[in-house]
Formats: sequence, structure tokens, C-alpha cells
Amino acid sequence: MAAKPKLWYFCGRGRMESIRWLLAAAGVEFEEEFIETREHYEKLKKDGCLLFGQVPLVEIDGMMLTQTRAILSYLAAKYNLYGKDLKERVRIDMYTDGILDLMLMIALAAFQPPGEKEEKDAAIVKKAQARYFPVFEKILKDHGEDFLVGNKFSWADVQLLEAILMVEELDAPVLSDFPLLKAFKTRISNIPTIKKFLQPGSQRKPPPDSRYVEVVRTVLQF
Repeated sequence: MAAKPKLWYFCGRGRMESIRWLLAAAGVEFEEEFIETREHYEKLKKDGCLLFGQVPLVEIDGMMLTQTRAILSYLAAKYNLYGKDLKERVRIDMYTDGILDLMLMIALAAFQPPGEKEEKDAAIVKKAQARYFPVFEKILKDHGEDFLVGNKFSWADVQLLEAILMVEELDAPVLSDFPLLKAFKTRISNIPTIKKFLQPGSQRKPPPDSRYVEVVRTVLQF
């Protein structure tokens, strides 16, 4: 029996959360080791595990993988969530790259001072409503299928749902003007592996709090 994938990261979302989501969507169990001290982080670097001195780090199939995008692409291909051909794959890449831009804005906002964070969050919600969600509403309308690419569940669907839920944490009714996205959210949330991941007690991480921010700042020294 193959070993479970092992993930090294902080005990929080950050750049690892999309990796957790994709593994969970594929129905793959994984182990986690949380980095909580500078010493732990330095040991991983000293041992040569961090190619560019950065996490996330994922051990899978006898490899130690770094760089979020590379890890996600490998997992999507390995677990058949990357389209049926090159044309579908490039579409999945376009959609996930755009979604990642939005998600990165949300992740970085956690490190802003409290007053500035509220302003940043409000700006992110406006940008999601004006720039990102209209794009995906149109994609769903033009495509006419249950999924973003082809007629099969893919990495793009997983990542869009993750992003929607992140923005809803900032503004619950954010999808009120996007009926197709609302239906998409319900549909994808009810896929068995996703539904399981959304239940309490799963390895899905909560929004970043002050403890998470403190640990990241301490370990990375910024």
C-alpha cells in the first residue's frame, strides 16, 4: 500500500490550503506536520528539502515537492482532475491562475494591521464582485454544463469553490447577484469528497487568526 502524502506547512491555510482541498477532492488521505518554530524550518532547509527555501512542502510518490503551482498541477494530473486533453488543461490553468490571484489577496490581507485589514477585506469583496465573479458567471452561462471545463469535475471547480467560500467569509451575501455561481457552489459542495471535507473535524483549516500570523512571522522572520 502506497504511503499517504505528507504535508509540511504552518497550522493554517496559506499556500497549502488549496493543496489540502485538491487532495480531499480526490478522496486522498494525507498526513501533516506543522512548522511552529524557526528551528524546524531551518532543519528542513538544511536537510535540502526546500528547493528554494520555501514551503509548502509535499512528500508524495518518493518525491519532495515544493512550489504551490507545481504541486497542484501534479496532483490534478495524478488524480484525473486536469481535463481530458491539452485544450481543457490550458483552460483549467487559466481559470485556476485567475482564482489564485483572488485567493492570494485574501491570504495576504491577514497580515495587515486590524484597521487596514478591514479596508483591505472590503476592497477584496468589491474586486471579487466586479472582476472575478462576473467572469465565472459568464463561463458557466456560455459553457452550459455543471462544471467549468468539459463536462467533468476538475481542479478548476475545486479551486473556485474554495475561493467562493473564502470571499463569503468576508461578506456572506456576496453571490446574491450571481445565480449560476450560487447553484455551482451548492452543486460542487455536495460532491461526496467535498462534502466530507466541509464537515467539522476535517483537515480544512479555519480563517487565519492572530496566532497563525504570529507563528508565520516568527518562523519566516518578517
